[in-house]
Amino acid sequence: MQISQLLQKYFDSKFNIKSLLIAVLGICLIPSLGFTQTANSSYPNKSINLEIPFAPGGNLDIIGRTIAPGLSKILGQSVVVENRAGAGGAIASSYVAKAPADGYTLIVATTNTIGTLPHLIKTSYQLENFAPISAVAFSPLMIVVRKNDTRFNSAKDLIAMATKSPGKVSVGHSGPGTSNHMSILNIEEVAKLQFNVIPYKGSAPALTDLIGGQLDFVVDQITSSKPFIDGGQLKVLAVLARNRDGNFPDVPTLVEQTQIDLEMGTTTGILAPSGTPPEIIQKLNAAIGQVTKEEDFLKRMKSIGSTALYSSPAAWQEMIAKESANSKKLALSGKIKAE
Repeated sequence: MQISQLLQKYFDSKFNIKSLLIAVLGICLIPSLGFTQTANSSYPNKSINLEIPFAPGGNLDIIGRTIAPGLSKILGQSVVVENRAGAGGAIASSYVAKAPADGYTLIVATTNTIGTLPHLIKTSYQLENFAPISAVAFSPLMIVVRKNDTRFNSAKDLIAMATKSPGKVSVGHSGPGTSNHMSILNIEEVAKLQFNVIPYKGSAPALTDLIGGQLDFVVDQITSSKPFIDGGQLKVLAVLARNRDGNFPDVPTLVEQTQIDLEMGTTTGILAPSGTPPEIIQKLNAAIGQVTKEEDFLKRMKSIGSTALYSSPAAWQEMIAKESANSKKLALSGKIKAE
């Protein structure tokens, strides 16, 4: 009932002061009762910030910049991608965890960024400080070296050198607690090796140092390494998966070459600050669902060596929670620790 109709009803009935007071009270309450619904239904009415916790050129950066235009088109507002690198993703994660829970500050993160890192270093956030929205992509990991590095023509060569010279073979990764880091620790554990493990603020700086000769190898996502492989600067020694990757069908998996039976990859998704209204979470989830099913997005993901994903908020939450529980056990046992 419109406000004018409500007033007319009271003026047409027995007019008295009590009726007038009730009418005025009703008018005052209508805006307050409908405020939340109106605010949420108008979302978004300004630009959305999509925080990337690592340096430009890395896996999360590429995925974030790939999904942003599609989200912008569906939601009708610009989606601004911002890199906030450092501390293995903790700087951006802390920033988003403390941001207003209004759906305008989101983060592109992995299960490790949110689930593992708080067990490795002191962070101002935990999983409960976030409202998971949806998974977005899965990216296999691989071992890459310089194209002209004649010491390593296979993963066997690399493992042999690391076995002969403990702590001498240097490896870079995108930050503490990342899936890249965890993969290196797992290889060390399973193969009884010791590398010289060096953390970076993202894959791009690590790959730059690898190309420059400051590192022996890097464990990285296909997504961020592929441009350098295609450009002839890097070569792949092994894929950390059960099956060979379609982008590199001639490259054997690690288990094929060394019997180190590991399957490691990176699951990426988007989260908002805890307390973000469910209506906004659902609207964002639906938008991600649309983008991840679009042919252009699917082709782009395939071209960079990733697979598009879409999940419910609850399923994405469960993925991170499992990673967190496993990391907690490993941390308590002393099997994982920050460098």
